[in-house]
Amino acid sequence: MNDPLTRRRLLGMTLGAAALTACSAPGQNPAPAAGSAPATTSSGTTPSPSASPSSPRPLGPATELSRSTAGRPQVALTFHGAGDLQVTRQVLDLVHQHGARITVLAVGTWLAEHPDAARMVRDGGHELGNHTWSHPALSGYAAEPMYAEIQRCRDKLVELTGSPGGFFRQSQGQHATEQELVEAGKAGYAKVLSYDVDSLDWKDPGPAAIRAAVAKARAGSVVSMHLGHPGTVSALPGVLADLAKRGLSPVTASELLA
Repeated sequence: MNDPLTRRRLLGMTLGAAALTACSAPGQNPAPAAGSAPATTSSGTTPSPSASPSSPRPLGPATELSRSTAGRPQVALTFHGAGDLQVTRQVLDLVHQHGARITVLAVGTWLAEHPDAARMVRDGGHELGNHTWSHPALSGYAAEPMYAEIQRCRDKLVELTGSPGGFFRQSQGQHATEQELVEAGKAGYAKVLSYDVDSLDWKDPGPAAIRAAVAKARAGSVVSMHLGHPGTVSALPGVLADLAKRGLSPVTASELLA
């Protein structure tokens, strides 16, 4: 076999076989060829990835935030996301007219019933967060069902927007318990958004009472409000006017807490 061309061909074949053996060594998977079909399991289904950009990796316990100490003349108006979608439209129209931006902590069942709500909030330049799937008295739950409430709403947000939102807020409680912080972290949330001012609009006390409650807000405050109450809509023009007179700008929670 003295033909140089033949020897070069045989050498190329030998090196090629060695390279394939190295790529397929135990503990390694060769990269699929371009255009090849995805790998399947023994049942014929395509395996799901263990993690994806839209599914946050578990973290340690979340950090609770209830106000900013930066000193900027800003407040965050945060709204419990539930109720009649027409009321949501009215709130979004009002904050748009006043140049305000808000944060909506959405209840998962509300998003499931009104999937357009997420788009409406985002299209207005506002932000969305997670307020559990069904808004239970969450602090009384055991760890597993507590996590399920957070996870299920997270997954609905990802489905509708591609993002789980930057914040989780516990339901039926101004401040998070230690267990709620742990389970929020497991679901991928680094921050739990509590609040230091409660508008009490969920009690339907009337526009004047809501306006007086929000007047307690100071620079850095996070205010709790609700989308599903017509009284909130009636109070909102006065609330926004009062904040403007005091030089306080309503911004998203992410901006306030940056």
